[in-house]
Amino acid sequence: MSVRRAAGIVAGLGAAALTLGACSGGSSSAGEGAGAESFDPGDRLTMIVPMGPGGGSDLSGRSIASGLEEVTEKTISVENQEGGGGAVGYANFLGLEGDPSYLLATETALVNLALTEDVPFSWESFTPIMKVGQDSTIMVVPAGASYGTCTDVVDAARAGDVKVSVSGGVTGNDAIQFGLIEKDQDVAFQRVPYESGGEAIAAVLGGHVDVALTNPGEVIGQLESGDLKALCVIAEERYEYEDLADIPTTVEQGIDVTFSQYRGIIAPGGIADEAKEYWIEASKEYVETESFKEYMSANFMQADPLFGDDFVSYLEQYEADLAAGLE
Repeated sequence: MSVRRAAGIVAGLGAAALTLGACSGGSSSAGEGAGAESFDPGDRLTMIVPMGPGGGSDLSGRSIASGLEEVTEKTISVENQEGGGGAVGYANFLGLEGDPSYLLATETALVNLALTEDVPFSWESFTPIMKVGQDSTIMVVPAGASYGTCTDVVDAARAGDVKVSVSGGVTGNDAIQFGLIEKDQDVAFQRVPYESGGEAIAAVLGGHVDVALTNPGEVIGQLESGDLKALCVIAEERYEYEDLADIPTTVEQGIDVTFSQYRGIIAPGGIADEAKEYWIEASKEYVETESFKEYMSANFMQADPLFGDDFVSYLEQYEADLAAGLE
C-alpha cells in the first residue's frame, strides 16, 4: 500500500475519531476558571507514539513519558499507533480534540506529511507543548561493507543501484534526506521503505539493504559492538559527544546537505488554556531533571527546549524551511 493511499485511509480514520472524541466530551472544560496549578488532567494519561516500537520516536516518547511521570506523580502509559509513516497516529489524535489526558511524541513527520501528502492534519491542528531538542542523523552500513565514506556511497549510486532503507515511509525524514543528497549529488538511490527505525536497522544488519540513515541513539550498541560502522553525520558540524566525535560530516565530504529533526510533545487541539499551561509547566520542570539530561546524553541529542508559543514559532520556521528544501 502506498503512503498516499494510506493517507487517504487515515483521513477517514481521523473523521471517525473526531466523532468519537465529540461523543466522549473530552476534558476541555476541566479546571475552567482555575490556573494550571489547580488543574488536574485525570489519572488515565497516555502518550501516543505514531511510529513502531524500537525507533527514535519510540525512545523519545517513552523517555519523555517517564520524565513527566516524575514531575506530575501520575502514571503515563505509552501506546504505539504505527502506520502511514506516522499518518495513522496523527489522524487518530485528531479525534481527541479537547482531551488533556493525551499527549503525542512528535517529530518532523508531522510537518513532512502535511507538506507532501493529502492528510487531514497539520501541526496547527494540535497544541504544541514542548520541543526537547534536535536529533541529527548518521549514515551507517554493515561493518564488512566496502564503503568507507558517504562519498563512496554516492559514487556507488552513480555506478549502479544502492539499496537504502527508508524508515517512516516514502515521505519520512530518511526519504527527505536521501532526496536532498540525490539532488545535491545528481544521483539516485533505490529506496526500500520501512515503518520504523528499528525495522530499517534490522534490514541493514540483515543485508536486505546496503545503507541506512539513523539517529545514533538507535544504533550506538551496534556501533560499539562493531556490527555497524558510521560513514558520516548529516550535519555541518561534528558531534561534540566523545563516542561520535570522529564521525565526519557530509559537508566535510563534499556533500552540501545538512538536516536535523526535532523531537517533542504535543497535546490535542482545543484543550483549555489551563490544561495547556499545566503541561507546559510540567515540561519545564522535566527539562530541569536528571532524567532529561540522561535522555539527551544517552541518545546523543542537542538539548534545545522550547515551550508553548516559542515551540509554535519554531514550527512555523521549520515548515517554511522544509517547504523550500522540498521544492
